[in-house]
Amino acid sequence: MHWLIQQAQQIFDTLESYWEGDSGQRMVANLLLFSFVAALVVIEVSRQGFVSTVAGFHIPTNHFYAVDFTFKLLLLAELAALIFGLAHSVANSVGKQIEILSLILLRETFKEFTHFEEPIMWAQVQPVLTPMVAEAAGALGVFVILGFYYRAQRHRPIVDDAQDLVSFIAAKKIVALSLLITIVSIGSYMLVRLWTVGEPAAFFEACYTVLVFADVLLVLVSLRYTATYAVVFRNSGFAIATVLIRLALIAPPPVNVGLGMGAALFALGLTVAYNTFAPILSDRHSPAHT
Repeated sequence: MHWLIQQAQQIFDTLESYWEGDSGQRMVANLLLFSFVAALVVIEVSRQGFVSTVAGFHIPTNHFYAVDFTFKLLLLAELAALIFGLAHSVANSVGKQIEILSLILLRETFKEFTHFEEPIMWAQVQPVLTPMVAEAAGALGVFVILGFYYRAQRHRPIVDDAQDLVSFIAAKKIVALSLLITIVSIGSYMLVRLWTVGEPAAFFEACYTVLVFADVLLVLVSLRYTATYAVVFRNSGFAIATVLIRLALIAPPPVNVGLGMGAALFALGLTVAYNTFAPILSDRHSPAHT
């Protein structure tokens, strides 16, 4: 069992080292750039009538599909960063979830443009202008709240013993690696289904559902190392924030904006409350107090 844990940690560390390294980041940036340009070229070829389908899939003629496609790839990269960050800081991983939500709101704004005919006319834009502005403003609001959220972080260790800390980090790496495998499996299944049946699936919604269970699992794992009420409450609260984000992904505008900003505000309030009252609550539960 110990050997399996070591192997899992080694695999995670290797993947993280490559992904977070300079070569990995350059690869992601180059892939995004190439994908955007290639998508624009393919769409223009389709607009000119040279090719309309590839492997049975219809090629769109709206250039904004290139933006939507590239944004999806960017979100995948951010999702990977979230998973790798999970092993280091639960609070930062929640922040990354909120970052992804803000990008999804921006993508939804761009996505509306894919429904328009080119050249874009005001008559097309007017009916959907309100939800577009709401989602763009919501993304900005989430961005601002996120800044306060990161500023409020104190990153106090919940484990005092050095050996327990190493064990806790190892446990989080195993959870993160399992989460990575699960999400890759979900993505692979959805791609196969899209290829064989032609039915698109809500990938990011499914990912956030998995993240809810991962957050709960981390709460249970942390109980092995600390049963402090404040820590349990904070980590459980982070799971609630993930649930709110999950609901925001399926809600129509402007409800999705309200839920998204509510999730970010809840995470911020939870952090401020934890930083303020955790030391007091810890003292109250100390054996010296009866």
